[in-house]
Amino acid sequence: MQIVDMKTLTDTQLTQAAQMLTDELPLGWETFEDAMEEIMDLFADEPDGVFLAAVENGEVLGWCGILPEYDGNVCELHPIVVRGDQQGKGIGTALMYAIEKRAKEKGALTMYLGADDELPGGETSFGDVDLYDNLPKRMQEFEPGTHQSAFYLKLGYKIVGVIPDANGKGKPDIFFAKQL
Repeated sequence: MQIVDMKTLTDTQLTQAAQMLTDELPLGWETFEDAMEEIMDLFADEPDGVFLAAVENGEVLGWCGILPEYDGNVCELHPIVVRGDQQGKGIGTALMYAIEKRAKEKGALTMYLGADDELPGGETSFGDVDLYDNLPKRMQEFEPGTHQSAFYLKLGYKIVGVIPDANGKGKPDIFFAKQL
């Protein structure tokens, strides 16, 4: 597997990357057209962004990007996705290490990301609860459940904030950050 700059991908590989968003993150990108527009907009509108893909035998297995903010001191991870049949094989971890390295090279001190807990019933211990009721304690007792937040915690990210009800009643947005 190689980690490459997404701007070097072929049209076929960009199509694979867009399809991955629709297949794996349908709440964010319901249609293939939405996903392809997201990729094209990121390339066009984020000239300082970095977008990397994990490629093997010409196939895109996953991809991620960073968007510099706060005069380059902070980079937002947006997005990270790994093809469903390739999850659990270390591809996401390899992408995260590669994108964190690129963020450091650009002078970033911190990486952050937002992770929605918006499925019905919630996935984390924050789902479907009143987060206005003693949020500091709830943050200390956080349980990732089936949510992707377990992946970020494993890589050393910490919860740095929560927006209760960001995606509707009982559906928070959870913010994670890591010092680089």
